Amino acid sequence: MLVANERQDRLVIVADVIRGLGHEVIAPQIEVSEVGPITAREQPDVAFVGLGASSQHALELIERIVHEAACPVVALLHEPDSDFVIEAAKRGIFAYITDGDPQEWQNSIEIVLRRFAEFRDLEGAFKRRTLTERAKGILMERHAIDEERAFQMIREHARDTQTKLVDTAQSIVDGSLST
Repeated sequence: MLVANERQDRLVIVADVIRGLGHEVIAPQIEVSEVGPITAREQPDVAFVGLGASSQHALELIERIVHEAACPVVALLHEPDSDFVIEAAKRGIFAYITDGDPQEWQNSIEIVLRRFAEFRDLEGAFKRRTLTERAKGILMERHAIDEERAFQMIREHARDTQTKLVDTAQSIVDGSLST
């Protein structure tokens, strides 16, 4: 777990709570300029960003971590703050929690991890679909055929070579397969 906050005292408290829940805390972070590279390098399961003295600082931390798209971000608040939550949501948080019962933190962690896994699965499905569409377009142009026939060609080649459809599509897009 990555913990980011502009206040050192809060970093220590939050890190202790997360450790108490049985999670490893990596790289407690204060600086906006360092949080992106650390997120990319360490690949934490979840990042917790605390709202400190400056909401702008917290929002910048969130933005940098989300930009790396390495993990879901949870905003930590002392008390409910709907304006901050709205701005943080625009920047990509998956959840927010307020100070309170550590078991609620653990519940949030479980929910966030499941939703992020679903997000990654959906993102992968969109990428596979886009790749297949590009491959069909290449075949349609190359052979002057319709979309249905192009898909049949991809599917038949995948069956004949016992490869995944998406791998066949990737080969067509890369130019390493000329069907």
